[in-house]
Amino acid sequence: MSFSTLSEIKTAIIQDPQNQSFTTRHIEPLFAAPPTARINIVGQAPGLKAEQTRLYWNDKSGDRLREWLGVDRDTFYHSERFAVIPMDFYYPGKGKSGDLPPRKGFAEKWHPQILAHLTNIELTILIGQYAQKYYLPQNALNVTETVKNYRQFLPHFFPLVHPSPRNQLWLQKNPWFEQEVIPQLQQCVKRILSR
Repeated sequence: MSFSTLSEIKTAIIQDPQNQSFTTRHIEPLFAAPPTARINIVGQAPGLKAEQTRLYWNDKSGDRLREWLGVDRDTFYHSERFAVIPMDFYYPGKGKSGDLPPRKGFAEKWHPQILAHLTNIELTILIGQYAQKYYLPQNALNVTETVKNYRQFLPHFFPLVHPSPRNQLWLQKNPWFEQEVIPQLQQCVKRILSR
């Protein structure tokens, strides 16, 4: 099934029986797909704070992500240059060591429909293992090695670790990430946004 507008896609997501428990609680899918977007950010799923405030990446992880990208909140939310299409558009709930994973099959069902309308995307930023496994299916590396070898996925994809405060220890153990990878990410973003 294909849809002629992004509005139709959003309505279909809301009406999908798979999402009924959210829809009955008046929780709408959290994603952003402006047709003028040049950069697509694919993360895991909205967190609890994002769901409560109805705004994606609206937490400490989002603050760090914007810092990594080298953009302010206004540019991130209002420039219409960023799409945010996570692997699931709804908060999946709490697990033993963080949020539960995104639901299986969700991205397969909705990402192609939405991306068909986003013809200006130049770079897709893949945050964490779920996004990387879906968009880089031939890649057998773990997240650390995938991020370390980010150049092999350019110019279309840029893999990152999750900017969650939970990853502080990982960042301390892998100083190359903030020393080498983040400056390259910021250069890519700046170049794309300046066009």
